[in-house]
Amino acid sequence: MKQHQYFVYILVNKLDSVMYIGMTNDLKRRLYEHQHHLVEGFSDKYNVNKLVYFEETSDVKSAIEREKQLKKWRRDKKNKLVEAINPNWDDLSKDW
Repeated sequence: MKQHQYFVYILVNKLDSVMYIGMTNDLKRRLYEHQHHLVEGFSDKYNVNKLVYFEETSDVKSAIEREKQLKKWRRDKKNKLVEAINPNWDDLSKDW
């Protein structure tokens, strides 16, 4: 049986001032969609396409719950989560 992968991810704009949290089963494809403005909405409007954080799981329900949890957090708590693994807020997808 094929193992599924799901990703909860955080994107920011160029100034790191606008944050977007999402969930997908194909992080590279979804990032491409964000970067090329293929999906209308928040990330397109605010040019949010720099990947600064992601988590991976094989359980779709836990990915959905984690996305909802992170969206409820205050911005300072989200910032600390990013900085724990990415202190310089580098684009984690730049070498993909």
